Amino acid sequence: MDINGLIAAVVVGAIIGALGRLVVPGKQKIGCLLTVGIGILAALLGTAVASALNVAHTGGIDWIQLAIQVGFAAVGVALVAGGTRRR
Repeated sequence: MDINGLIAAVVVGAIIGALGRLVVPGKQKIGCLLTVGIGILAALLGTAVASALNVAHTGGIDWIQLAIQVGFAAVGVALVAGGTRRR
């Protein structure tokens, strides 16, 4: 992976992580770096699942792939935010 691919992964991860945080109701007390990390993992996992389902490459914007990625990000944010709550 070259530097352009790495920068693209961080940017896409930030966007996917932010969308995942928007989907989860309530306030999440997790940092920006953790959100980007969750977004990057969700983007990679979502792309793999979309490829397995043969919906990764469609004409135009890959809405199904994006929905899968945001879904994984929402689950990741909910799990991490739920695990960091104080009682």
